[in-house]
Amino acid sequence: MDGAVKDLFSNYQSEERSLVEQLFFTAKHHGTIGTYREQVWQEMFENIIPKKFVIEQSVFILDSNGKISHEVDLAILDVMYTPYIFKKGSLKFIPIEAVAVAIQCKSVSTPSSSKIEEWVTSIKQLKTKQSGIARMATTLVQGKGSETQKATRPILIYCNLKGSEQGTNEKYFDITITASEKEKKLEMRLHEESFKSIHSVYKHLNFSEVGTDDYRINGDDREIEQYRVPGSTLLSLNFILNQALMLLNNPMLFPHIDYVNLFKEKEGNVDGKSDI
Repeated sequence: MDGAVKDLFSNYQSEERSLVEQLFFTAKHHGTIGTYREQVWQEMFENIIPKKFVIEQSVFILDSNGKISHEVDLAILDVMYTPYIFKKGSLKFIPIEAVAVAIQCKSVSTPSSSKIEEWVTSIKQLKTKQSGIARMATTLVQGKGSETQKATRPILIYCNLKGSEQGTNEKYFDITITASEKEKKLEMRLHEESFKSIHSVYKHLNFSEVGTDDYRINGDDREIEQYRVPGSTLLSLNFILNQALMLLNNPMLFPHIDYVNLFKEKEGNVDGKSDI
């Protein structure tokens, strides 16, 4: 049994080296290689997250107020209860209520902090609604009754290649994953506030728009760094990301009526009367 566990750990280390080598593959067509790298990152997350989630590449996230994010390289979403707003070929619009993780993938040429901040702000400005209705056991429940999820936001992850400029954009993300060509491994850093402990993750993801007195926590706290496995960033990411997803595992009821009203308003049919 000890040998099997050691083999599993060694396999994670081998997978990590292989992943880094793929990420640093070079080609003349930078647009094509950028898409390829996103696919490498996507495969890494697909091997980690539960099958209830799907990963979409190049999406736009929107809310029922009509606000739309900048393009998101990779989005991890729960599609069990929440519909796509629009999906046709490579064009996808996903409601904020469905998105668990938003991922920005960048290469060695580190973008300016202002561009990264704009990207993050375009996601954080999206607002969830508590007007969803669903059947629970023998009755109907409206989302406003939830005490565990008042206003969610996605986990923000920054995937990049190690270059001369490091650390300038990490403050905008919950998790930063950097591939190091020289060391043939991944490095992972956690936001010092939002991903400090179980309680801080719970608060920042589920109560993003309310005060600190508006959420309730049961149980002892635990530092997120305790989930790190020395010697394997990939294995550490497996445990840290999935623990965070479990803290966001109670999806908000999808507010169908708010999106209905959004389209009615844009079409000038705000009174809900049919033209037929």
